[in-house]
Amino acid sequence: MKIRLEAKRCKGTGLCVAVAPDVFAMKENGIPTLLVDEVPEALAHDAEEAVTVCPSLALTVVEDDDE
Repeated sequence: MKIRLEAKRCKGTGLCVAVAPDVFAMKENGIPTLLVDEVPEALAHDAEEAVTVCPSLALTVVEDDDE
């Protein structure tokens, strides 16, 4: 599983970082960045939760067959 981040949509709330700190980090400009290209299975639940709580809908789960 991969996560797509649309930085232009992001409002910089940091919820993704709070929910999945091993998947996301906040850059100095207030926009998160992905720490992994492919989300490890052990972090998949947290990554999916981050997508769910994103208020700006800037995150999307990308399954292998969606690419």
